[in-house]
Amino acid sequence: MAKRNLTRQQKWRIQKKQEAYLIRAEKSALKASSLEDGELSSEQEGLIIAHYGQTLQVESLADETKGQGFRCYARTNLGPLVTGDKVIWRAGKDQDGVVIAIQPRSSLLSRPDKFRALKPVAANIDVIGIVIASQPEPHPNLIDRYLVAAELSGIQPALILNKTDLLAPDSEVPALIAFYEALGYPCIRVSASSGTQMGALRTFLVGKTSVLVGQSGVGKSSLIQALLPEETLKVGGLSEAVAKGTHTTTTAYLYHLPEGGDLVDSPGIREFGLWHIEEKELIDGFKELRRYDGHCRFRDCKHFQDPGCALTRAVEAGEVSPARRDSYLLIRDTLDEVDILI
Repeated sequence: MAKRNLTRQQKWRIQKKQEAYLIRAEKSALKASSLEDGELSSEQEGLIIAHYGQTLQVESLADETKGQGFRCYARTNLGPLVTGDKVIWRAGKDQDGVVIAIQPRSSLLSRPDKFRALKPVAANIDVIGIVIASQPEPHPNLIDRYLVAAELSGIQPALILNKTDLLAPDSEVPALIAFYEALGYPCIRVSASSGTQMGALRTFLVGKTSVLVGQSGVGKSSLIQALLPEETLKVGGLSEAVAKGTHTTTTAYLYHLPEGGDLVDSPGIREFGLWHIEEKELIDGFKELRRYDGHCRFRDCKHFQDPGCALTRAVEAGEVSPARRDSYLLIRDTLDEVDILI
C-alpha cells in the first residue's frame, strides 16, 4: 500500500473521465431510444453475463429463449449495472434489446479504484473464494482484508488453497489455512494443475454464485479453467523475475458450472482497498472480535493499551488471537490510505 493525495492533474483526469462517461451514456440512451421506437418484444427476465462499456450481454431466462444471449442497452435511469444483475428487458431485432428495470440485489461486490471511486464488480454473489498459494507468498493481513470486505458485504467467504502440489515440506501455508479454518471459515485445498481435490471444490460451489479473488498469480484463471474445461480462458503465468502474477482478465464474466451454480471471473487485483469503510464498522469485519466491541470501560476505547479494554482482556485470556487483533489495528490505522491497484 502507498499513501497518496490526489493531485490537480489527477482531479482533472477524474473530471474528464466523468465527462466521457456522460457522453457514452447519452449515446447509449439514443441507441436504446431508437430500439424502443421500433418493435420490441414483451417484458421478460434476464441475467447480465458481462458488461462491455455501455453494452450488456444479457442471457434470457424466458422459457422460449432460455440460455440465449442478447446484446442490450440500458435505460439511463437504472444506475450502474454489473455482471450478475437480474433484469427485466425487451428484445428487439437482430439479437439487440433494451434493459428497462433491475431486480433487487441480494448482494453487491465493489472495490475502490486508485481515484477513490467505489466501483461495483458483480451482483448477487453468494460466495467469495479467496484464493491463495505458496507463491506468491500469502500474507495474513491481505487475507484479513479480503475477509473484512466479504463480511461487510454480507457475502460468505471461503479460503481456497491452490497449488498444493507445489508446497514445500517446511511451508507455513498449511498452518495458516488451519488457523482460519479454526475461526470457522470454510477452507478447501486443491491443485488446478493436478486435479487434486477439485471434486470437493465443485461440490462446494454447487447451487451458488461465486467469485474468486486473490493476488495475481495464485491461479484464479487456472482454477476456473479446471472447473470449466470447455471454456477457453487466457491463463497468465507467474513472473519469475518479480514473483508476482500478471493480470489476465479485463471484464467480469459469468459462467455456468456444469454441476450447477455460477462462477464470475472478475478482474485480477492484488488488494482490496478498504479506505471507504468507517472505523467504527471495521471491527464488524472480524467475526471473532466484534462481540467484544462495546464492552470496554470507555466508549472511545482504541483497543490498544487502553485501560479496561475488553478486546485486550480477550487476547490475554487466549480467547482471541493476538495476530488477528494486530491485523485489525493495522487495517484501522491505514483506513485513510489509498490501496494502489497494480
